[in-house]
Amino acid sequence: MYLTHFGLTGYPFERDLQPDELFACARLREAQARLSHLVELRGIGLITGEVGSAKTTACRHFSAGLHAGLYRLLYVSLSTGNVMDRYKSIACALGLPVERAMAFRSLQSEITRLATAMRQQPILVVDEAHHLRNEVLEDLRLLTHYAMDAERRLCLVLVGLTALRRRLAMAVHESLEQRIVVSDHCGGLARDEVPADLSERLQRAGSPLPLFEPPAIEALFQASHGLPRKLNRAAHYALSAAALTKARQVSAEHVQTALDEFRP
Repeated sequence: MYLTHFGLTGYPFERDLQPDELFACARLREAQARLSHLVELRGIGLITGEVGSAKTTACRHFSAGLHAGLYRLLYVSLSTGNVMDRYKSIACALGLPVERAMAFRSLQSEITRLATAMRQQPILVVDEAHHLRNEVLEDLRLLTHYAMDAERRLCLVLVGLTALRRRLAMAVHESLEQRIVVSDHCGGLARDEVPADLSERLQRAGSPLPLFEPPAIEALFQASHGLPRKLNRAAHYALSAAALTKARQVSAEHVQTALDEFRP
C-alpha cells in the first residue's frame, strides 16, 4: 500500500535478496570466513543463532561462492524423523535412489566416489538441526568417518537455533562436540550498521532518499535487536504506518504504531 506513496518499485523489506545483494555486515563477513576455514579443514561445523538471525542466509551466501566443479553442496532441511529418514533425505540430495539410502555404506560409498573419482568435495548442510533426534546426530558424526577416522572426505555443517549448542554440550554428544572444528553464532546487525542496511534495501526498491528518521532507525534497532528478519518486518509495517498518515518520512511514532500491530 505504500509503494505509490513513496514512489517505490517494489517492497524493499519483503523480497529475498540474492547472495550478491546482501549487506556486507560484520557478522556475515565473519560467518563467511569461518565457513571457508571449515571447508579447508574438511571437518564438522556448527552455525547457530536466534530465530531470524539469517543463519540459512549466511550459508546460502557462502555456497553461492563455491566453485561448482570443485564442491558438491548437499542441503537437507526439515530435520525430523529417524536415522533412516535422514539417510533418505541425504540420498535424494546425492541423486541416489531412495531405496539405496537404507544402507549406511551406500552413502559413504557415494561420498568417497565424489571425493576421489570426481575430485569434488562434498559439503553436507543440515538446516534446522535443533530438531534432530540424538541418534540422528550420532549417525551424522559416523557418516564423516573414513579409513578408521584417518581421512576427511565429508564436510558437515549443522545449522540450528541456540538450543542446538546447548544440546551438543551434553555428555551424550561428547564425541560429536569434540569433533566440531568451527563454531559460529549469528547475532544481529550492530547499531551503526542498521542505517546502511535500510538504505541499501530502499535504494534497490527505487528510493534514492532516506525514508527513516534517525529516531525511527534507533526504534527499529531496539525492537529487533538487529536481527534481520525482525528488522525487515518492523520496517515494512513502519512504512505502511507512515503512508497512512501521508508522511514523507518514517518517524519513531510510526515505528511504535507498527510495533503495536505485531510482535517483531
